Amino acid sequence: MTKAPLHRRPGATPGARTLTALLAALALAGCASSPNTPTGVISITVKPGDTGSCESTPCQVRLVMPPGTGTYEVTGNEVRVGTFPAGQTVNLDGYWNSQKFAIVGAGVKPAYVYVPSDL
Repeated sequence: MTKAPLHRRPGATPGARTLTALLAALALAGCASSPNTPTGVISITVKPGDTGSCESTPCQVRLVMPPGTGTYEVTGNEVRVGTFPAGQTVNLDGYWNSQKFAIVGAGVKPAYVYVPSDL
């Protein structure tokens, strides 16, 4: 008669292996389906709805303005940056800290730029 072992063998159970594989697939799908995560070293170009990161400070930020006619006001962390023409890629300046750029009255999502401020 064979006795069952008193301890489990090291290693993952079949359910844990399946869960690990599923989580890995979801993580890869999330990366593949997120085209709006631009990165840059000295400068970055973002569009409304993007979340980007810059690897240096200061970071020169350019913003792709939504289509339309006339101009839109842009704010960075709720402070007025300026008024810029619709449909253009505009230079917003160099930033030392992370910013949330909103295009006032355009009805588009803000763009976020993360800047390392501990250099």
